[in-house]
Amino acid sequence: MSHSRFIIPVILCSVSLAYFAGPSNAGDPTPFTAYAGLEVARDAALSWAADAQLVYLENDETVGPDGTAIRWGYLYYSHNKKYARGYSVRNGEILEAADLGFDFEAPPLPDTWVDSRKALIAAEKKAGQEYRREHGGRLSTMLLIRGALNDKEPNASTWALVYTSDTEPVLVVVVDAAEGKVIKTWRG
Repeated sequence: MSHSRFIIPVILCSVSLAYFAGPSNAGDPTPFTAYAGLEVARDAALSWAADAQLVYLENDETVGPDGTAIRWGYLYYSHNKKYARGYSVRNGEILEAADLGFDFEAPPLPDTWVDSRKALIAAEKKAGQEYRREHGGRLSTMLLIRGALNDKEPNASTWALVYTSDTEPVLVVVVDAAEGKVIKTWRG
């Protein structure tokens, strides 16, 4: 599998999710794990389209060391409508909802997956902590997707954690979303 074929769609999707993330609300936002915002996003998506299925999830704000962020983005696809809509969740509410603007028909994520906290712990133990310490790196992106990053099980759902540094190539740590175990890492 070519990792560049993965990174380009991720960047495009990241840019699109950041576009509809919108401005922050006043007040002190409460950080939460990715799974904690799922019900709010799912309810909104099902109001938009009865057949909406979660196909992608990504942090919309910086992820803290405990796997929480103050905003997460959830992307749903409707086969009936033939397009995707993203929802940015903050403080238990939909901050923004917007159509994706380009074709992103992806396989739906399963109903159960390890939460962002568990995925981050696994990534940090395997390679993330060392990368951050040795290269002044930081976690820039956590995303959950199905069918893109597991060469042995191409239909599996995975978390991809992308670490960046001003001096080194990015580090990508892929975590199996069913078990919470690191299945591969790469730089570039």
